[in-house]
Amino acid sequence: MPEKSPAKNKITVSTQQYLSIAEIKDNTVVMKDGTLRAVLLVSSINFALKSEDEQNAVIDAYVRFLNNLSFTLQIVIQSRELDIDNYLEYLKTKEKEQMNKLLKVQTADYIEYIKELTSLGKIMNKRFYVVVPYDPMTDKHKSFFSLLSEALRPATIIKLKDKTFKTYQEMLGRRIDSVVGGLESLGVAVARLDTQSLIELYYKTYNPDTAKNQELADLDKIRVEP
Repeated sequence: MPEKSPAKNKITVSTQQYLSIAEIKDNTVVMKDGTLRAVLLVSSINFALKSEDEQNAVIDAYVRFLNNLSFTLQIVIQSRELDIDNYLEYLKTKEKEQMNKLLKVQTADYIEYIKELTSLGKIMNKRFYVVVPYDPMTDKHKSFFSLLSEALRPATIIKLKDKTFKTYQEMLGRRIDSVVGGLESLGVAVARLDTQSLIELYYKTYNPDTAKNQELADLDKIRVEP
């Protein structure tokens, strides 16, 4: 009887097993330890172009923002190569649709200019994120005995997260409101990432090379293995 190929007997292990993320739902990241995360996309400001008074006002607002925090935050800055393929395809479509010959030629020249510009060096795109956590274990509103009970039964907490998820999410929402208000006082725009955006963010973060060649499908078409 022929031996089975070792390749067929090889057990395939999903990379999800090694991530600390349990699931992403309702615009919220649920960690395997039962804690929650919300991710805010924050715009930047050109600090150097502001006057001295404006710079001092921004610094003062930032100091007040930090002093008012009663929980930890994570600030993440990602630099990625700017992908302009979709933009070039858009321009090529406009070039074909253009009836004016002069504008058609100018559009074609502009496309070549963009290609030449990007070929000279990588154009990087910077994005700023603020991760807002909620850990029920550090919730000051809970009693000592309640926290001790949860600490001794971490597995139970995860099983009960479907029942307590909305409660935790409400507490997380209060933190988000506080952070958004503080950041907006600095003069920056803030937007919370929705479920689709969160999945895309983590997909591109953990699979940078694959993400360049394989776009992530729409959320409704994604099937996540348990």
